[in-house]
Amino acid sequence: MTTLDIDTQAVKIQNGDLAIDAYLATPFEEGAFPGIIVVQEIFGVNDHIRDITRRFAREGYVAIAPAIYQRQVPGFERGYTEKDIEIGRMYKEQTKASELIGDIQATIDYLYTLPQVKPGGVGTIGFCFGGHVVYLVAVLDEIKATASFYGAAIVNSTPGGGEPTLSRTKEIKGTLYGFFGLEDPLIPNEQVDEIEAELKKQQISHRIFRYPKADHGFMCDQRGSYNPEAASDAWKQVLELFNMTLKK
Repeated sequence: MTTLDIDTQAVKIQNGDLAIDAYLATPFEEGAFPGIIVVQEIFGVNDHIRDITRRFAREGYVAIAPAIYQRQVPGFERGYTEKDIEIGRMYKEQTKASELIGDIQATIDYLYTLPQVKPGGVGTIGFCFGGHVVYLVAVLDEIKATASFYGAAIVNSTPGGGEPTLSRTKEIKGTLYGFFGLEDPLIPNEQVDEIEAELKKQQISHRIFRYPKADHGFMCDQRGSYNPEAASDAWKQVLELFNMTLKK
């Protein structure tokens, strides 16, 4: 398939008094395209997240990456050193589920103001902490497809405290694909089994992918844990998910 030429820009998403920074990528071609929200790792909307956002636009989507640390630290962007991980986790601990859900709803509303975005539902994809966030916000009515990459602590916590995010599974409206590395030290394989069991129990349309020899962050080609084989297969599965649910 021929990829499309695209345009990128920095935009603001209004959520009440909060103006959320976001990175927007759109196809140059005329027409209406499905919307996709790309949710960052703990490292902010950095080069990896911008690259993923551009990749979706080239595939015929309007993709946007909102800064989910806007309340804590506007303009936050880090690399992958141990110090970066420490700082990113500190800000993650300051987030709250209700605020994250509200910010993603505001992002959906913003997408629908764009003439290039067709109505009928959006997709989300998130990595690391973003993988947890997209599972959390999958309860929103307009989200038809969710791709959750190695989201840790879904089974035993939720941002800001309260019942674990897994307890919201029954409220998920669309299809969810989960992607995990079998060598991920942050997500025990038993927790992946628990996520899959709950999705089955609640009769949520889903697929869970487990990649041998893949570590946390296997999708990011800027991290030492990058696994090109797992990343290539996962990308194919993600495009299948979004093409199936959003391009009908």
